[in-house]
Amino acid sequence: MNEAALEHVEQEVEAITGESWSSMASHALGRSTYREHYAFLWRDSAVEYDSGAVVFIDHRDMFAREPYSAKFRSLRSGQAFAAATVHITYGRSIGDRLPEIEALADYWQWLDEVYPDTPRLLLGDFNLRPEHPGWEPLRELGVIPAINQGATTLGLTDGRYANLYDNIWKIHGRLDVAERGIVRFPELFGIGHERARDVVSDHAPVYLTLGSATLELTTFDGSLHDLTEASVLCIDINATEAELLTDLPHVGPARAEAIEEGRPWQSLEDLSRIRGISPGRVDEIQASGLLCD
Repeated sequence: MNEAALEHVEQEVEAITGESWSSMASHALGRSTYREHYAFLWRDSAVEYDSGAVVFIDHRDMFAREPYSAKFRSLRSGQAFAAATVHITYGRSIGDRLPEIEALADYWQWLDEVYPDTPRLLLGDFNLRPEHPGWEPLRELGVIPAINQGATTLGLTDGRYANLYDNIWKIHGRLDVAERGIVRFPELFGIGHERARDVVSDHAPVYLTLGSATLELTTFDGSLHDLTEASVLCIDINATEAELLTDLPHVGPARAEAIEEGRPWQSLEDLSRIRGISPGRVDEIQASGLLCD
């Protein structure tokens, strides 16, 4: 939310690693008083900034927070790549997110003009699962998600994650990707989800490594939860936050709030007491496959 935070992170990382790091950030972006900075942070011994740090010139005003990009180069392999990052608006429903998701296809082609003949990585919190049909315009350009399994949003219950919203999109084969996955940081830090959401984030970070690089973490229990680990991908009507309840069929923000207020629910059928959720709609919620057992 402010550049001073990024400077502090850079200083802390340098102190911990004993190495020089660099960073850059966009100006504050947003249509209202809620404004965010995008940022890049890199280790000087491994990566160098090449050129072209720029906020997208959004003439059609499609993005609430315009994407930010820059070109970098691996010092180990000499491989150049462009990295772009974006935070898609959450809105009141999935429908509010789709215009920005669809606009990413035009943005991807714009990146090709700005960084010609350079592999591109589109990173961010997209607030949309990678299998959603809304991604079709980007997929038609040959762009694929690096991560297709797992979940990144921290549930309110320890160990429970919902929704693969965070991802890295790329063209198949343009970069030599060695590893990819999700770092379930609460487990790595040995803290519960409530504490993790309060002091760090309600999202687990995603990663990929290039060439021969590997991700090695020193943790309390020595475990790294990546794509080989099973995540709990479900919505609990008695525990999941309202923001995630809206992914259920026929559940918008008002009904999600009503579900929260009516807890604890003894059975799924009891949701029919909420105005607008008929027994038939309860059946559709049950059939969605999104609920915990």
